[in-house]
Amino acid sequence: MLIIPDEKIIELLDYKKLIEALREIFQSDYTMPLRHHHFYTTAEGDENTLILMPVWNSEYMGMKQVTVAPANANRNMPSIFAQYILSNSKTGEPLAMMNATELTARRTACTSALAASYLCRDDAENLLIVGGGKVAQHLVHAHMAVRNFKKVRVWMRNPTKMKEFVASLKNQGILAECVTNLEESARQADLIACATLSKTPVIKGDWVKPGTHLDLIGSHKPTTRETDDEAILKSSIFVDSRAGALHETGELALPIAEGIITENDVKADIVELIKGIHPGRTSSEEITLFKSAGLAVEDLAAALLVYKRYNIN
Repeated sequence: MLIIPDEKIIELLDYKKLIEALREIFQSDYTMPLRHHHFYTTAEGDENTLILMPVWNSEYMGMKQVTVAPANANRNMPSIFAQYILSNSKTGEPLAMMNATELTARRTACTSALAASYLCRDDAENLLIVGGGKVAQHLVHAHMAVRNFKKVRVWMRNPTKMKEFVASLKNQGILAECVTNLEESARQADLIACATLSKTPVIKGDWVKPGTHLDLIGSHKPTTRETDDEAILKSSIFVDSRAGALHETGELALPIAEGIITENDVKADIVELIKGIHPGRTSSEEITLFKSAGLAVEDLAAALLVYKRYNIN
């Protein structure tokens, strides 16, 4: 079994290649059981989550184990740790093991970008990134792989991390700037990408102008959300999967429970977008919203891209 080092994962997960790998796998045949969620409380009283995510097709089987520990931010540690095992689905033979933290962050950002290729206006120029975790750091590159953004703004609660992140983007030739007034920046944005662990809304619907695309990633519990009911009501809603986004994330589970929307208000999932069952954005004034909960098949696409390119190299 191969043990693939972190530096190779970073090297081999090219954003554009991963977006296309995701597009291809979503159109293929695979089996993806519902993920297992286990919530537990540490001795310090922190609420953590253990997630197990299996998936397989006729050739390969993947299993990811994820732990989400929000309090790690106070320890100057990543909030998410993950491991991935890729196996031969016919024999069960393990083929590769890799640290899935980078894998998860990149496939999450690239899935959002893939959805944005159908939902974000072609002429979008202003990108706002909300959040400073691992996924947020990849969102700029992923979204710029599908749209030609001229301005990139970043908002984080931690001003030091925000300045470091923006400086890194500038060093890579990306015109980026820090923002302290989130409302003002949100009102100007054409695409707002949120990847936070906030328990309450950080983006208000009143701030969102016509034609904006909302990319909501961070909420992974049925009690947490990144935007409010007004944003949900004024948006055309799209999801990575109905099974996950509608029930596992407060973004949609809360307004459904309160009778503000119903499950029928979801226009399409990402597979229906890719297969052309739904056209995606239908006007320049439409506000679109993509809510992702994360899917095991996305990890399989990323792991296979790494595994196959690693073997070639």
